[in-house]
Amino acid sequence: MARTLVDPSADSNPDFNNASLARLGGSLVSYYVGESLICTYPRLPISVLFAAAYAYNGPNTLELIAREWGVETAACPGSEVDPGLLQFAKLPPGTDLSQEGASSTRPDRQSYFRRGMTSRLVYDDEFGDKIPRAGVETAPLPSNAAHARFVKAVIGALYLHAGQEASKTFVLQHILSRHLDVSSLFQFQNPIRELARLCNRENFELPVARIISESGRWSRSPVYIVGVYSGADLLGTGSGASLPEARIRGCVAALKSWYLYSPVPCERSPSMMEDPSNKTEWKPVHIDHGEIVLS
Repeated sequence: MARTLVDPSADSNPDFNNASLARLGGSLVSYYVGESLICTYPRLPISVLFAAAYAYNGPNTLELIAREWGVETAACPGSEVDPGLLQFAKLPPGTDLSQEGASSTRPDRQSYFRRGMTSRLVYDDEFGDKIPRAGVETAPLPSNAAHARFVKAVIGALYLHAGQEASKTFVLQHILSRHLDVSSLFQFQNPIRELARLCNRENFELPVARIISESGRWSRSPVYIVGVYSGADLLGTGSGASLPEARIRGCVAALKSWYLYSPVPCERSPSMMEDPSNKTEWKPVHIDHGEIVLS
């Protein structure tokens, strides 16, 4: 446990810092969080999946978890520091955080290259962010990054000393148990067109907006409730002060109901396949066609 509190920026010796444990724990946390999100919401768009993963195991969330555990930081790392304090080299005051980690491992590091969603899946980390170049682990870092490394190192140490089941239970109880409103992470540029493209792909009838009810049409604050139908099926409803606004909100509600589809919880997740004592028959999780891409 004392080793998990020593950041590489405080001690560059890999035998005494938490670099290796944090790398192992970070891979485990990313795997368990991604597995939970994909098994629960198999239709999530990639951008929403990145945002949800960041909300669960991003540096700000992990820093909050570490502070809830009562972790305190040392004013300055050194050999005489209490081993119960988190040691790391802090960023100097006035550091421009926008320039931190500007150099990355991407082959298209130049600014004139466009970072699309596909390239973020291939080249970037589990949050779709750039991976910094090698050798920056010993550089000074923000407080949230140091606390995040500590939490990941604790999970990595737990995996090495107690096994996979203990580390997974730890992640479920401390990270995945937190409430996250995934529906608030969506942002649609053209929901009407996207819903029409979705209905066309799934061989549904084209969506049609119909007024369900209205109030105060000739007043200063009218309210319209519009339903979006595909044939006789109601896809979503929305309310607004004008008919176009209510129609857009209805299309957004329909798209969210599609992307937030959650199947019956699977008895065995993919990570359970490694447990030899579990003899439950394997049933694969639902795999969707993917999100709608507008050209």
